Amino acid sequence: MTSSATASPGRTPYGPAAPPEPPDAHDDPAAGSGTRGPTPRQRLRRDRTLLLLCLPGILFFAVFCYLPLAGNITAFQDYQPYLGFMHSLWVGPDNFQALVQEPEFWTAVGNTLQISAVQLLLYFPAPILLALFLNSLVGTRTRRLMQTVVYLPHFLSWVVVVSFFQQMFGGVGTISGVLNDHGVHVGNIMNNPDTFMLLLTSESVWKDAGWGAIIFLAAMASIDTGLYESAAMDGAGWLRRMWHVTLPGIRPVMVMLLILRLGDILSVGFEQVLLQRDMVGADASEVLDTYVYFHGVVDGDWGMSTAAGLMKGVIGFVLIVLANKVAHRLGEQGVYQ
Repeated sequence: MTSSATASPGRTPYGPAAPPEPPDAHDDPAAGSGTRGPTPRQRLRRDRTLLLLCLPGILFFAVFCYLPLAGNITAFQDYQPYLGFMHSLWVGPDNFQALVQEPEFWTAVGNTLQISAVQLLLYFPAPILLALFLNSLVGTRTRRLMQTVVYLPHFLSWVVVVSFFQQMFGGVGTISGVLNDHGVHVGNIMNNPDTFMLLLTSESVWKDAGWGAIIFLAAMASIDTGLYESAAMDGAGWLRRMWHVTLPGIRPVMVMLLILRLGDILSVGFEQVLLQRDMVGADASEVLDTYVYFHGVVDGDWGMSTAAGLMKGVIGFVLIVLANKVAHRLGEQGVYQ
């Protein structure tokens, strides 16, 4: 007769089972001690390569963005460069009170808001329309050629761009000369204060629209091609596919860039305006950036110019927060959660 031995739990046919060995913490560097996860030292050792890669960017922003914020104390001082921050006279809000009572400041604010409004209406949609056009091109070679052509102006300095427009629209410019010869008197467009805002916007569109379209082209590339195929099978033409597939696909990127643009609405391009300020006069071209430059660097009124710059930064920060909250109310992701 054959008998079979059945092992009970905790035993083997040859005797008691050996107890399981506890896991070795050295086998997993991220395990740490107990169940608390990795210690800061272990995380630092684990991510040291990524931290070293991020170090140059961190140093750049720390030195050129965050460290200069300490200079905002000048807005509350009668700052004298030879005395420094520690020994300059503390005046409190006097610089802000003098600033809001100065007519030139409000002229700069008015010009800045008008230029920003024109650029928001005309310049912001330009990269989107250009990206839609480039995305609609079928030929790969043609698309690459067009992308290269529209990207190139971004790498030109504003000195070159303003000189180019001067040669085209100046008093003896090519386009101005052709229009004047055919009975359309336009004069010197570069010296006309009435068209200065449109001129600034045109220069910005020509220079940076192609570069700004890169972000929207990248967003379009992430859209599922099956959506286009389904829409085409349902009989949708290219216009309906663009309206119902492409634009909803890039809408989060559009909202994010619009919020960032609102935060930067009081900055309209210092170098671009400075190069053309003498041609149209200060009444039409004075903006907050040039106001800060001439009152601070040229005239030496550091306290008032810093107060103007600080007010601009605070207003931009408030606009970003408010616009981001509105985007969340509308169901969009915004810039941050």
